[in-house]
Amino acid sequence: MAFLVHDARHLERPMRPFGGSQRPSAGRRLWRVDLLQALAVASVAVAVGLFLAEGGATRFGDPGSALTSLGIIAGLAATDLVLVMLLLAARVPLIERAVGHDAAMALHGRIGKPVLYLLIAHGVLLLAGYAIADGVDLVAEAVAIWSLPDLPLAILGFALFLAVVVTSLVAVRRKLRYEAWHLVHLLSYAAVLAALPHQFSVGGLFAEGTWQRVYWMTATVATLAAVVAFRLVAPIAATLRHGLVVESVTQVGDPADGVVSVTMRGRGLERLRATGGQFFIWRFLAPGQWWQAHPYSLSAAPRGDRLRITVRALGDGSTDLAGVLPGTRVAMEGPYGIFSEASRTRRRLTLVAAGIGVTPIRSLLESATFRPGEATVVLRTPAPADGWLLDEVQALCRTRGATLITVPGGRGRGWLTDAAERQGLDLATLVPAVADSDLYVCGPRGWSEGVIEQARAAGLASEQIHHERFDW
Repeated sequence: MAFLVHDARHLERPMRPFGGSQRPSAGRRLWRVDLLQALAVASVAVAVGLFLAEGGATRFGDPGSALTSLGIIAGLAATDLVLVMLLLAARVPLIERAVGHDAAMALHGRIGKPVLYLLIAHGVLLLAGYAIADGVDLVAEAVAIWSLPDLPLAILGFALFLAVVVTSLVAVRRKLRYEAWHLVHLLSYAAVLAALPHQFSVGGLFAEGTWQRVYWMTATVATLAAVVAFRLVAPIAATLRHGLVVESVTQVGDPADGVVSVTMRGRGLERLRATGGQFFIWRFLAPGQWWQAHPYSLSAAPRGDRLRITVRALGDGSTDLAGVLPGTRVAMEGPYGIFSEASRTRRRLTLVAAGIGVTPIRSLLESATFRPGEATVVLRTPAPADGWLLDEVQALCRTRGATLITVPGGRGRGWLTDAAERQGLDLATLVPAVADSDLYVCGPRGWSEGVIEQARAAGLASEQIHHERFDW
């Protein structure tokens, strides 16, 4: 048989369901997403509009001036989008709760290339415009403008940003260790700081008393303040406030798999308002590990003064976790992500996981609100009775009235097994009510994309599909 259905009818305690086909909170969250997107677009429009309103519109009288003005507009748009990128990566609570960390960072990455192209256009157009105005060739003009105030710093900022964009390319990123990639990305802050003097000193564009100067000073200071507040101050404060330490490290399954559960205890953890499905960025303050920060999802819903993660050894940092001693202090950032009840739009729930992707699925199953028969869990497992945290998922399904479907065996061409695919099975066959469900998917990227493709074919709208990525 290609899959096994474990139909759970017993319920330990009734759960209060939400009414209607869509949760009001989900509607509010989607409204906030639209508002944030509109503000991002509006910020670019304001930057360009202020330039045109304060004399820029009169600078198109001749070819040289027109090229110069277009170069300025390209630079303004690029600078504004860089600030948007920094805000997306700053883990601002408003953005995190509306968009979610994965979506914010995905957008952060997509903006990188357009910004790079705009910066190149900025330099080329300005050089061409100045050359036409001065009646010289491009090389002579390039030599002449080298003496402009703070231009070397601006070029340094461009070079740093270029390094960030190049290391974000998938082909390059896969060859880097996470720590190296993260270190390079810190250069984006240096790039902004290097470019600031050039922005405010060249050409009197942001002269004292202009609205442009007010806008850019406000936007820049606010963005950098958000980065400092939410990437530095807030994590340190949370770490000191909650005093999290390792309580135990437990082997999960076959020791050869390298999977361990790390239970941590602290104080006042309810103030974090963490829920099942969310993740934290953890830093275990042990020799050789204190400098490594990694995102791991909760593998159990927060309970009292304890948090738990379950990690598979896939790199140096995750491998070393097995040797962490009880009592080790833990620094944390979070909670992050909306792979949780915050994204719910439907009464029904379908949770699909493979491999170590079971961790947020298991914690979400424990904390989600649903009635008996309204939740289905689909797990890809190596064998019928073999899977990380499978015994815990089975117990939760029994006590909460959820249906568990395990799909054992080697993976086929899609996300199911060869045997299941030969039988013509797909997501809609396994879960007939999936079209009226919220779908949560967690596992390897290619596998997850196969699940999501079938979900869309089954008629699920984008707001019903929630995907937790396990890469960086």
